[in-house]
Amino acid sequence: MSRSKQLKLGAFMRPVSIHTGAWRYPGALPDANFNFPALKRFIQKLEQGKFDAFFMADHLAVLNMPINALKRSHTVTSFEPFTLLSALASVTEHIGLVATASTTYDQPYHIARRFASLDHISGGRAGWNIVTTSNPEAALNFGLEEEVDHDERYVRAREFYDVVTGLWDSFADDAFIRDVESGIYFDPAKIHVLGHKGKHLSVQGPLNIARPVQGWPVIVQAGASEAGRQLAAATAEVVFASASNLEVGKAFFADIKGRVQAIGRDPDSIKILPGVLVIVGETVAEARAKRLHLDSLVHYDSGIASLNSALGYDVSRFDPDGPLPEIPQTNAGQTSRERVIALAQRENLTIRQLAQRIGSYGGLAFVGTPQTIADDMEQWLIEEGSDGFNVMFPFLPEGLNDFVDKVVPELQRRGIYRHDYEGKTLRENLGLAHPANRFFQTTTASVS
Repeated sequence: MSRSKQLKLGAFMRPVSIHTGAWRYPGALPDANFNFPALKRFIQKLEQGKFDAFFMADHLAVLNMPINALKRSHTVTSFEPFTLLSALASVTEHIGLVATASTTYDQPYHIARRFASLDHISGGRAGWNIVTTSNPEAALNFGLEEEVDHDERYVRAREFYDVVTGLWDSFADDAFIRDVESGIYFDPAKIHVLGHKGKHLSVQGPLNIARPVQGWPVIVQAGASEAGRQLAAATAEVVFASASNLEVGKAFFADIKGRVQAIGRDPDSIKILPGVLVIVGETVAEARAKRLHLDSLVHYDSGIASLNSALGYDVSRFDPDGPLPEIPQTNAGQTSRERVIALAQRENLTIRQLAQRIGSYGGLAFVGTPQTIADDMEQWLIEEGSDGFNVMFPFLPEGLNDFVDKVVPELQRRGIYRHDYEGKTLRENLGLAHPANRFFQTTTASVS
């Protein structure tokens, strides 16, 4: 692979830190998830650091955990993504705005309108993180007694994707001629009625919003299950991956790129960005001390609840100082379950030790100096473990400032990260093509 390839960087910003103890760290803002002035400063700092995207995950219920754990969680409250990102669009110019939206508990017409609106408001910077939602508490908020079956969620998600993208193509790019003299606002020959009737969805269309600036907002996915990988290979343009180390990352990278190529897509048309917690110190020892202090702020009640949530199974009734028992398959998301089980087996952790790790943050972490962190990122890029990273900050604002002020210049010095944005849209900055309208070829409008 050419050394000229550039890292792509997203920022995982809901919660503003994935680490359970982040809000308690000295100098951190305890209310950062719900503090708009702070979030405005954060995204402007990310744009200063030339990040590709600000990613706002979303939950459709409070986290499914006991109240003794929930009362310690800074994820219990946050802004609704579209409201926040629309506001942040007005104080930024280049950084992408990516929001989670569920294919299980929402309707495609709503999703199509919201993302089309965000794309127009931002000048072409919207991205849709497609999720199928596995939280059983969410089902109760949407008129269901139990969550939808795992495989059925993915069947619906694929149909949902087809409908939403079809709605985005309702108007040709050049449909709106707005001819003042003739009084013709749009060419009626350039509007398409979708008329979709499928297994899960029935949507007439057309969408009542012009085609998005980018054609389609960038499609983002996550998930490591077989169904999730196949959906990502068929539809995604960015994949938020979970990889515990470089070898796992390389295997996932090769698998997804191989699936993409096998169905006739260009492997370069999809960017794989593993999530990574980054903790920066002047020395490696200082960075590790920060990590230890951060982990020490996690209460055991939070740890065991996070472990149960990740497994989709309650292990609190087992001996906390014994090994993890065999975990049955459940309807919960498969990615986190498999990652946690693999971690327990790889490091021979007890339930208590595993709870402490998962309750803090048990995934990929780069903990060190700007130089060692840049070494790690460069190795992943060169050895095809990733196309970049979805960066998670340990605490804010310090962790974010450390990365932008210290790590970014080192990446730029090595020639693997941009000094400025390549374009105005998220697609342009990620190097992704403008999708053709499936119903129209762009031509010069002519209406009498």
